[in-house]
Amino acid sequence: MIDVLSTRLEALSDETYAGNLQWFFKTGPGQYGEGDLFRGIRVPVLRKLCREFPQAGLEDVVSLLASPWHEDRLFGLLLLVERYRKSDDVGREEIYETYCSQTSRINNWDLVDLSAPQIVGCHLQARDRSPLYRFVASDSLWERRIAIVSTFHFIRQGEFIDTLAIADRLLEDPEELIHKATGWMLREVAKRDQPAVEAFLQEHGSRMPRVMLRYTIERFPEGLRQHYLKSTANRH
Repeated sequence: MIDVLSTRLEALSDETYAGNLQWFFKTGPGQYGEGDLFRGIRVPVLRKLCREFPQAGLEDVVSLLASPWHEDRLFGLLLLVERYRKSDDVGREEIYETYCSQTSRINNWDLVDLSAPQIVGCHLQARDRSPLYRFVASDSLWERRIAIVSTFHFIRQGEFIDTLAIADRLLEDPEELIHKATGWMLREVAKRDQPAVEAFLQEHGSRMPRVMLRYTIERFPEGLRQHYLKSTANRH
């Protein structure tokens, strides 16, 4: 099966678009996506391709995640999300464990964002959430991003405690990609419970990186947004 999948992916490649993606995902020396390779396949095309291969198994997904091609790994994750959605409890546990064993391959922000809420967040909804706190303490940028972005599933269920707790742990994170993800999740909380986020800002705003703050307050009324921007004007 993996040979068939790889052939289909290769046939869908677009060299011109691939060049654009290599720039967009920062693949240059010293950048977060250094050395990543792109075929040039758009996400809707990959989603459509998932429907062609409902029989793809976990071994195929693991093979795709081992690929040096970005879109192969993304395709594997999209297959895993679809498989998780349709599986029973036993199957979902196996998928979750597979996902957590492959985090070194889930190594760019789109790979995390298009899979972590649907698999990790969904799986931990009614379970012990300590795995998220192990991820947030990781040296891996991508595991830390999995920790915060997975909480998007909880936010959609009206639960904000873990988002706020994990955001607290990420206030001093050195990576801008974490600042952006954390601010994004706080913004999603604010859409549903702005007072909870304002309380978070009152306690932690003086330590919040500027990018994280901007993402958090993006939907605030203009006057309130300017208040928070001015009160933290010296933050990086």
